[in-house]
Amino acid sequence: MQEEIGRENANTRKAIDQVMQRTKMGSGPNPVADCGCQRDPAHYLNRELSWVEFDRNVLDEAKDTTHPLLERVKFLSIFANNLDEFFMVRVAGLRRQRAKGVLEAPPDGLTPARQLEEIRCTLLPLLGEESECWHSDLLPALGEAGIRIRRYDGLGEKEKERLREYFSREIFPVLTPLAFDKSHPFPFISNLSLNLAITVRDPESGNDLFARLKIPTPLFPRLIQIPADDVDACNRDAGTDLVFIEDLVASNLGLLFPGMEVIASYPFRITRDADLEIQEDDASDLLTAIEESVEMRRIGAPVRIEVDQTMPEGIRGMLARKLSVEPRMFDQVTPPIGKADLMLLHSLDRPELKDAPFVPTVPGRLENQLRIFPEIMSRDILVFHPYDSFQPIVNFLWQAATDPDVLAIKMTLYRVGQNSPIVEALLKARENNKAVSALIELKARFDEENNIGWARALERAGVHVVYGLPGLKVHAKLCMVIRKEKSGIARYVHLGTGNYNAATSRVYTDIGIFTANDLIGQDAADLFNALTGYARIPAYRKLLVSPGTMRNGLLARIEREISLHRKGGNGAIAFKMNALQDRECIDALYRASQAGVRVQLQVRGICCLRPGIPGISENITVSAIVGRFLEHARIYCFNNGGDAEILIGSADMMPRNLDRRVETLMPVLDPEIRRRIAEVILPVHLKDTVKARRLRRDGKYERVQAGQEEKSLNAQDWLVEHRGCWHDPS
Repeated sequence: MQEEIGRENANTRKAIDQVMQRTKMGSGPNPVADCGCQRDPAHYLNRELSWVEFDRNVLDEAKDTTHPLLERVKFLSIFANNLDEFFMVRVAGLRRQRAKGVLEAPPDGLTPARQLEEIRCTLLPLLGEESECWHSDLLPALGEAGIRIRRYDGLGEKEKERLREYFSREIFPVLTPLAFDKSHPFPFISNLSLNLAITVRDPESGNDLFARLKIPTPLFPRLIQIPADDVDACNRDAGTDLVFIEDLVASNLGLLFPGMEVIASYPFRITRDADLEIQEDDASDLLTAIEESVEMRRIGAPVRIEVDQTMPEGIRGMLARKLSVEPRMFDQVTPPIGKADLMLLHSLDRPELKDAPFVPTVPGRLENQLRIFPEIMSRDILVFHPYDSFQPIVNFLWQAATDPDVLAIKMTLYRVGQNSPIVEALLKARENNKAVSALIELKARFDEENNIGWARALERAGVHVVYGLPGLKVHAKLCMVIRKEKSGIARYVHLGTGNYNAATSRVYTDIGIFTANDLIGQDAADLFNALTGYARIPAYRKLLVSPGTMRNGLLARIEREISLHRKGGNGAIAFKMNALQDRECIDALYRASQAGVRVQLQVRGICCLRPGIPGISENITVSAIVGRFLEHARIYCFNNGGDAEILIGSADMMPRNLDRRVETLMPVLDPEIRRRIAEVILPVHLKDTVKARRLRRDGKYERVQAGQEEKSLNAQDWLVEHRGCWHDPS
């Protein structure tokens, strides 16, 4: 086995050398000319429009009646939340580019202004579908299931009385109406806050006046349960009756404006630019710079204003003037505005309306926490979440924290979540005087505040905390334990595709490997030294690392597959990832297709490669799975003349991953684990005929259909049913 693990493929080395030569400025053949496409913009899909099509797939799941009802509501909420982030980051970035006069276009040739126009034209009908799904489908179905979302004005007098009492006692004291007129400046409206634009009339002067009221979420839930009387409480079949908090507030505005006549109120919400621009070169302290930037997020420039569809044009025009925005930035929405909050419904105790729970497996060799290190030393171990439990990773760190022979722990943390058992294990390790180093990426978008809190807690405990690198995000998922053993110092490594986050491990599909391989351990040690100190490492023994060796390493393996196919005719590439955008990688895959290599891609989200172009990409198929779990694993499989080479890790094929992030890809060295990935995990995803969509040449998706002789296959359901089949028989 050691000979196989240590073997380097001569063809791979040769291909890497060729790619390195090619990418040197002014030397070697032109890879674009080699692929025959001459960088024709028509050969690439637009990144932003591709993302919109991904979110359309999410919305389709909300319409899918094969899901339990509350799971469908969950998908509608995810669709809306995705859209919020898309506007805060991607649309905001395009608007900044347009304002600065940026004319450079992506490979598809669309300028920032043209992209904004195309996005709007694509999203408008999609927003109509979202509204139709909620009002005509999900809302009636919820009512039939006993979850009734009611309008305040349709309640009985006793129900109104109970709600009014709750409003007066709990909500009213925290409300602050803000007038805006000649003597009152227009109030600042924070990002994603829900508000009411209110018109009141002074009975003495007859003048109409305007005010803004911020709805106090998250101090109070978006959906308020209607208090039950004694009769309702005894009726077990009464179900759950809810009202939106903005409806409750709007129906009781008279208490806020005594002596005035409340004419009307209209909900609205502003989405602001939330993409942090951190001036790292000018910052003496990265932690402080991030904190200041996070605070600025709430006051970024507006990029979208959602208003109730009944809001008069005059009030919309006033808001546009006060906010200094274009009228085109307004979206007239059928309430509720901010449908991401519908996720609250999924927390209701209605298990019959949700996916059936299952118990994740634990590899047999990891069941005994005290035997973790000997088991990893004997042979690599594969874990595949959420079908496998996340607990072995927690146990790995807790055992390291308490084992007297463990000297040190080093790991990267990107999104660890709240109440993290991973961080608790690191704190325990410090209590036991282990040397602990943690690289916490403060620039993890929308997790900055959480990571800042963990960074400070770890520092107080004596952990050596590194906040990331200037100009780069550290996205690698890597943990290393250094242990003193009879044979000398041993390094135990866990490298995976997902965050060290116990909560998301239950809903994200991620793959990881425990190994004590010496070459991997040396690479991990070199990488941590480069991250925490000063080091320039031109190449690693086994790992592909970005920025640096990753792009060339992937391109070299594609070129090797082309060369082997020309010799033996069995060239095949199968990639599973979250996004494919990098132009050099796309062009290399086009070259592989032209050479006759079969290329199967499963790309959950953004895909800028256009499949099915005659003479360019006719041997490439692209599919995407959107289902119960978020597909998050990255697997790169090359047939390699029948001796499959497989890499797993944190990186997608995007310029940001290959050029502006620290990422790792690790070759799967254990032949049995390679076989399980190549023969079980990858094929079951690629053969999905229930939740898979196939990307068409026009950039749209269509459902994959089972053939007449095929049984329908839902990959995620199959993996739940057969969880653990990729483990050692022992």
